[in-house]
Amino acid sequence: MVVGLLKVSMIIPENSSLKGKRKVVKSLLGRIKSRFNVAAAEVEDNDLWQRAGVGLAVVGNDRRFVNSVLDKVLDYIERETEAEIVDSRMEIINIF
Repeated sequence: MVVGLLKVSMIIPENSSLKGKRKVVKSLLGRIKSRFNVAAAEVEDNDLWQRAGVGLAVVGNDRRFVNSVLDKVLDYIERETEAEIVDSRMEIINIF
């Protein structure tokens, strides 16, 4: 079993409220979940209205597949959201 984890820290520069942030983040997470079939949640900076940290996880039996899915998710976030990525960290773990 292979588990892939991705943490993405973002800035939402045009945002001015927590309500606006929730709209951006919930929309993004919903699209990612439905498009890539991964687990996703907001994991940090919950009370900051211009920052968001999201965590994503995918499980598979092939390391290349898991890596490919997470790479596609990261590309999608860069391309399809009004948030700017400031940091991302990926880890792939083999569990026997």
